[in-house]
Amino acid sequence: MEAAQYPAHWEADVVLSDGGTAHVRPIRPADAERLRSFYSRLSEESIYFRFFGPRPRLSEREVTRFTNVDYVDRVALIATIGADMVAVIRYDRIDPGEAEVAFLVEDAHQGRGVASVLLEHLAETARERGITRFVADVLPANRKMTAVLQQAGYTAQSRFADGVVRMILDLTPTETSQEVTASREHRAESRSIERLLSPGSIAVVGAGREPGGVGQTVLRNLLAADFTGPVYPVHRQARAVAGVRAYPSVTAIDGEVDLAVLAVPADGVIEVVKECAEKGVRGLVVVSSGFGETGQEGRDRQDELVRIARAYGLRVVGPNCLGIANTDPAIRLNATLAATVPGHGRVGFFSQSGALGTALLQRVAQRGMGISSFVSAGNRADVSGNDLLQYWEEDPRTDVILLYLESLGNPRKFARLARRISRRKPIVVVKSGGTTQNVPRGHAAPVLGLPDTALSSLFEQAGVIRVDDLIQQFDVAQLLAYQPLPKGPRVGLVGNSDALALLAADACVQAGLDPAPPVNLGARAGAAEFGAALTSVLQDVDAVVVIYMPPIPGPADEVAAELLRASRDCGKPVLATFEGRIGVPPGLRTGAVPERGSIPSYAAPEEAVRALAHAVRHARWRKRSPGVPEEIEGVDTAAARRLVLSRLERAGNGEGPEEDVEIDPSELLACYGLTVWPAEVVDSPEEAVEAAERLGWPVVLKAADPEAAKRAGTVRLGLTGPDGVREAFAGLKEQLGRGAVLAVQRMVPQPAVPTVVSVIEDSAFGAVVSFGLGEVTARLLRDEAYRLAPLTSQDAAALVRSPHAAPLLFGEYGYPPVAVEALEELLVRVGRLADDLPEVSRLDLDPVLVGESEVIVLGARAVLSSQHGPRVDAGPRRLGWAGRGW
Repeated sequence: MEAAQYPAHWEADVVLSDGGTAHVRPIRPADAERLRSFYSRLSEESIYFRFFGPRPRLSEREVTRFTNVDYVDRVALIATIGADMVAVIRYDRIDPGEAEVAFLVEDAHQGRGVASVLLEHLAETARERGITRFVADVLPANRKMTAVLQQAGYTAQSRFADGVVRMILDLTPTETSQEVTASREHRAESRSIERLLSPGSIAVVGAGREPGGVGQTVLRNLLAADFTGPVYPVHRQARAVAGVRAYPSVTAIDGEVDLAVLAVPADGVIEVVKECAEKGVRGLVVVSSGFGETGQEGRDRQDELVRIARAYGLRVVGPNCLGIANTDPAIRLNATLAATVPGHGRVGFFSQSGALGTALLQRVAQRGMGISSFVSAGNRADVSGNDLLQYWEEDPRTDVILLYLESLGNPRKFARLARRISRRKPIVVVKSGGTTQNVPRGHAAPVLGLPDTALSSLFEQAGVIRVDDLIQQFDVAQLLAYQPLPKGPRVGLVGNSDALALLAADACVQAGLDPAPPVNLGARAGAAEFGAALTSVLQDVDAVVVIYMPPIPGPADEVAAELLRASRDCGKPVLATFEGRIGVPPGLRTGAVPERGSIPSYAAPEEAVRALAHAVRHARWRKRSPGVPEEIEGVDTAAARRLVLSRLERAGNGEGPEEDVEIDPSELLACYGLTVWPAEVVDSPEEAVEAAERLGWPVVLKAADPEAAKRAGTVRLGLTGPDGVREAFAGLKEQLGRGAVLAVQRMVPQPAVPTVVSVIEDSAFGAVVSFGLGEVTARLLRDEAYRLAPLTSQDAAALVRSPHAAPLLFGEYGYPPVAVEALEELLVRVGRLADDLPEVSRLDLDPVLVGESEVIVLGARAVLSSQHGPRVDAGPRRLGWAGRGW
């Protein structure tokens, strides 16, 4: 077989199990010296296990063979850290669908997960080259290699013969192999962030002698926070900065350095990164500006920064960021430009904006809330919100996650992570940036062609609480951080103001909550009255809003203490409008700093109710079964893929595939057990009559062009004979013009509700399924709901019920109840099609008539695109590259 070109798309940056990074790429002939050096560092045992005998050195012939591969039948991938090769894995094809696999990992890097991640990548390349099985001969004592192969999650067989264990791996991805990959990714990315947020020592590079400089500001904030490890200022000339001994370079520091904060001019950052790599620094926080935010030159500099840092095993926060903070008493890290950092708390906070981050931290501190950790990612060249989600999921000090997002880099991965994490820890998001302005390279603007409500729907599917602004975010956070989730929508109101209680009751109704009659204790009520009333009301409701707004100063401390006593261990959320204070006042805290059971306070009862409504909806989402994509009968994915690829190939005309290709959707949908109601395009009245005879009476005559069909009066219904068809044909031709294309279709034999089902393949989100009713008003108002494919039955049920006009499907407003279950099954099948075939860039089923006993697809249109390849979140583990997403 002819050798293929160097497959650059196989290159990837990966996170290892200890949180460090490595670069994976195909081997090249120029790697000969690198291979010799790698081999010289191997132990005798590692060489023995690989070659089944001693081999002190590789011959020149072996070096040439190992480094010269054809990237088809013989493939080798290497892992590099810095300039050094630390591992290699290879396969040699022995049969059309089978290859022999072997790998070697440098002893100093064994136990870091290098072999497992290389196996994932090699399996992907093998599948691309038509190989479906790996065969490996392993010595029985080589338990490490055996474990890597067994724990990959693939279907494996093994047998022992002639002193060797032969293992056979079926490379077909399984649910287990996918779970293994996701679990390893989670642990590695979580560990990489833990290393950043829990350093034992820190160097501040660029800490100048002049007060007010960026570097000295970070240094002083670290010292003021009483960081528990050593802090090393780095300055080329100064002997001391802020009273701390300074060093001329990172490499001159006489102790270990875990984290380096870089505050040097942008054109000097790369040199410092190399120094940090030489020193063995494990992570970087780059507060310097002058990178991707400045234009092409800055973006190139930013790409180089990430490339070099990852090559040497470092993760990067920034550049152009505010910094990071960790309030753990064992760490006490404030490596930010913000002098004010909230105290210890249960909330993890991620902000893309650096400048906004300072204001956010001040707001949190003013509310008396605490945080567990804070990361301002700036330009998000490397570390992103997805990385922080992986970390906070496991962090026992974090109960609630707050995200301020301006853009999305890998929304599909975000949705996958959020859907899992939200089951245990609420995620509250403010998503700004309703336009495409200032969206970083590789990050997703709002879904093309879809309204912002699409993003809200996708957040809802993942259990993410989306709020409109930062004030709401903090309002919701202080409830979720300190109070339990409500078990239902019933809300009790206890207070000393009729007017405020009525406002709260109205707010409950507007938010979809169920308020109990307010209990007014009167203006003179004291601690005993509030305590007794709260105890009584809590017995019959799911949550209570307490209003304490005395007309003249009263015994506030006593009332607060009684509210804490009465609400302790009740298992239901209690909120307050306590003298108009915002946050968690000292009197409503369960300790010196707010802990679980502290009562959050709001400036007005409406704000408390609004926060409670978000908590009620989130609790309701948690109660739903998450569901899993189930097996669907009558699906032939292989046939559908052959059809799509064949159509794209034919459209190429020898010059490469066209960007968009229309395809007859009937055959494609049939592969997923879906039928399009037959229709025939006709050119004359007689052809229309003949078509009606074939299809069966009564029939419909309509405009075949979807755009023309949007015009009023383009459908003639209930035609029962030839004369009616001829008359309708003449009328439509006159109305639409002689060039109009008409079609005949058998009329649906029962009353039905028209709906619309669509799929859009988005470059970032992947396949997005939308659903709405086909009524004119619903279309004009874009009353649609959205979900990411594939859909579980629970997703489909939620999708059907999400549009405002959904009650029309359930027998309300004079419509008969229809076959909702059949509609949900159709949506699941469409979601499966969308997930299987990323080449389907657009699929419209319009209309889909939902009758009393069946669902009928009257019209369909499918568009293919060769521009869509594998999903952003599919395949082996890899880090997104600057400019290509998270």
